[in-house]
Amino acid sequence: MSDATAVNKSLLNYLLWLGDSNLVLGHRLSEWCGHGPILEEDIAITNIALDLIGASRLYLTYAGELEGKGHTEDDLAYLRDVMNYKNCILVEQLNGDFANTMMRQFLFTAFSYHLQTALLNSTNEQLRAIAEKSVKETTYHLRHCSDWLIRLGGGTEESHKRTQDAVDNLWMFTDDMFEVAEGDKLLVTEKIVPEMATIYKQWEATVKQVLDEATIKVPQRSYMMKGGRKGIHTEHLGFLLAEMQFMQRAYPGAKW
Repeated sequence: MSDATAVNKSLLNYLLWLGDSNLVLGHRLSEWCGHGPILEEDIAITNIALDLIGASRLYLTYAGELEGKGHTEDDLAYLRDVMNYKNCILVEQLNGDFANTMMRQFLFTAFSYHLQTALLNSTNEQLRAIAEKSVKETTYHLRHCSDWLIRLGGGTEESHKRTQDAVDNLWMFTDDMFEVAEGDKLLVTEKIVPEMATIYKQWEATVKQVLDEATIKVPQRSYMMKGGRKGIHTEHLGFLLAEMQFMQRAYPGAKW
């Protein structure tokens, strides 16, 4: 395998990981549409979902181009099975209550913000262009969910408990975001993507700062579930994809 071929294969897997993670989280947030705690938040969550799905389209479109098999972003989103999805396990977790949704959003968005900021220096022009667009939206997303966690953590006894329960329950899925695939080392060498260890340190600092302000304790490390990039998922993803992919599976090739 030539160096160029190896780089393209590694980058394809990286793009699918990013595209799938944004798509799955966008779909999860869309489930809140019409059910938000207040009207303004209902609209805000829906807009964030649209931003994530928009970012996913950019990643998956580029992935389809690299793959070279004529697949569009729709093909990659709707015609792959669970084990072929590479999203991080955190984003497929159920919405739960509002505190759980905001905590899941925060943990992923803090990671996404630092990763996209680093990708602004990528030697890959197309990946850099996606980061330039996405990081503007992610900056707002991070501020939005951080503000909510501080508000919930410092609110009533009930809201504080729900917020602490949320991070306690979701923490086991956070290491998966930083799992390094075999081909990532080549991408780092080519300065296409950043070192994941650096992103982890930045993420860890952001998480501690916001949770401290929210008077929420960072959980102790225990069992950490990993394997999203290898197609290892929780049962929730299968149900999510069954719903998301239904129309395309029932009516293959349907167009408006």
